[in-house]
Amino acid sequence: MGMTMTQKILASHAGLDSVEVGELINVKLDMVLANDITGPVSINEFEKSNFAEVFDRDRITLVMDHFVPNKDIKSAEQCKQCRSFAKRFDISNFYDVGEMGIEHALLPEKGLVAPGEAIIGADSHTCTYGALGAFSTGVGSTDVAAAMATGEARFKVPSAIKFHLRGELKPYVSGKDVILHIIGMIGVDGALYKSMEFTGPGVSSLSMDDRLTIANMAIEAGAKNGIFPVDDVTKKYLKGRVNRVYSIYEADPDANYDAIYDIDLSEIVPTVSFPHLPDNTRTFTDIPKIEIDQVVIGSCTNGRFSDMKAAWEIIKGRHIAKGIRAILIPATMQVYKECLQKGYIEDFIDAGFVVSTPTCGPCLGGYMGILASGEKCVSTTNRNFVGRMGATDSEIYLASPAVAAASALMGVIADPRIVDSKSERKAEKKTEKKLEKAERLAEKAEKAAAKAETAAVKASEKKTAAKTTATKKTSSKKSDAKKTKIKKTSKENK
Repeated sequence: MGMTMTQKILASHAGLDSVEVGELINVKLDMVLANDITGPVSINEFEKSNFAEVFDRDRITLVMDHFVPNKDIKSAEQCKQCRSFAKRFDISNFYDVGEMGIEHALLPEKGLVAPGEAIIGADSHTCTYGALGAFSTGVGSTDVAAAMATGEARFKVPSAIKFHLRGELKPYVSGKDVILHIIGMIGVDGALYKSMEFTGPGVSSLSMDDRLTIANMAIEAGAKNGIFPVDDVTKKYLKGRVNRVYSIYEADPDANYDAIYDIDLSEIVPTVSFPHLPDNTRTFTDIPKIEIDQVVIGSCTNGRFSDMKAAWEIIKGRHIAKGIRAILIPATMQVYKECLQKGYIEDFIDAGFVVSTPTCGPCLGGYMGILASGEKCVSTTNRNFVGRMGATDSEIYLASPAVAAASALMGVIADPRIVDSKSERKAEKKTEKKLEKAERLAEKAEKAAAKAETAAVKASEKKTAAKTTATKKTSSKKSDAKKTKIKKTSKENK
């Protein structure tokens, strides 16, 4: 029987011709990742095990992103420990304040992950890199400790679910809506320890950022990993980022899947995940008026440039509702820089947003947007568990950047299709009023010009008439004088 994309990558990295579902294998790794929260735990285990060296200083990445810049003494100590470890082993890929970014946006941007590679990270959303055609998954910090020393990890080969995508997304609908739709359909355990493989003609219509978002939240359906085929969109994204040779894997025609779902992308609409699980999804036909307190746009799920742009297109020239706290978090310094160059940052600030340095911050209830008791937040993050962003009785509504931006403007969970169409109608009416005013002014000016012209004609006629009268009088006087002269001459001659 044939193999899936994931099974082929695992077989290759295990040095095997083929693998079977449930088989335990040792896999050689291309990248091992940890952050400022999980890194210290891995380092402690590394040292407890008396490992003397790392397997490859170029294949370990440490990203300080969760509590950076440090929010307190404990977070400062954790980052210090990671810095010391990176310095001790001369780790090539160590990212700290000023050059870091949210890890799962940063690694693809830097070209540190590529198709056909096997990657693990001490963070559950490491499954993001499957968007590039890689096998990537989150593991425990102890597994990362062993991997940093050996360059290997042990896996049970997962079975797979195929998601056959067709059609194209409509305006205001993005990869976030796709994955929320899927999770709502299969549940938070619908892909438990399975590979979610996305295929079909609809894949080519998805941007790389959409794919990264979809793969990022595969874990929210319980999946071991999410993975996309490598196509022209992938290769275009990799160009200039990945210069090393990479391998492209395709599923065999006879590969076995536990289930196959056919999804028409054109039928997906803006979707919101209600508290307190990602599969508690609703569309705007079933969303009542819910007043909110905060909006967060950012995270490893939706903090890329296209996410910033989607939100900007809705808020530009407008202002958030009174009483709303709106937080924008570009995922990397490069994204931040692009937003600055495009003028987005100024527009967001003018709209009432606060703009943060790249950080995971509020997503895990760390800082930069903690919720108080009873508060509600629309967020582009990936989890809405009880107490995830603050108080245990606060509520998180997961949504796309477009929905989040629209909600910030309205002060309630809002449909971007309606909000933006209202904005367009308002702009059209404003333009119509301006045109009407201009027409009235032009008409008034035309009348004034006509009146002035008439007055000028009358003045000219009056002047001409006066000149004619004066000429006649002068001619009459000259004629009378001539007659008098003739009479006088005649008398003298007599």
